[in-house]
Amino acid sequence: MARIAGVNIPTTKRVVIGLTYIFGIGPAKAQQICTQLAIPPERRVNEMSDDEVLKVRELIDRDFRVEGDLRRELAMNIKRLMDLGSYRGLRHRRGLPVRGQRTHTNARTRKGKAVAIAGKKKATK
Repeated sequence: MARIAGVNIPTTKRVVIGLTYIFGIGPAKAQQICTQLAIPPERRVNEMSDDEVLKVRELIDRDFRVEGDLRRELAMNIKRLMDLGSYRGLRHRRGLPVRGQRTHTNARTRKGKAVAIAGKKKATK
C-alpha cells in the first residue's frame, strides 16, 4: 500500500484514481501528475515501483498544497470571514447556506434536522 501525503492509497485502483484520495487532488491534478511523471494511465498502484512512488510523493510535496496544510488554510479563510463580520462570515457562524441558496424550504444539510414548533397548527380553509 502506497502512502503519499499521509494518505494510504488503495492498491487495486489505477494511479489516477488512487491519487484523488488525497485531499486537494482531484481528477485533473491527478492526470497532470501522471503525465508529468510519464506514468501510463492504465498502471495500478500496486504495479508502481518504489522509485515512481517516491517521485510522486516528492512532486506532490513540492508543487501542491494538500491534506493538513490545505485544510488549515480553508479553516483560516473561513475564520477570517467570521472575524471580519462579513455577510459570508455571518452565514458560516449561523450554520446557514453561504452562497445565496434559499432557506425557507430546503437547506437541511446546512441547518440540521427540522425542529417542530410547539402549538403551531396548519391553517384550514
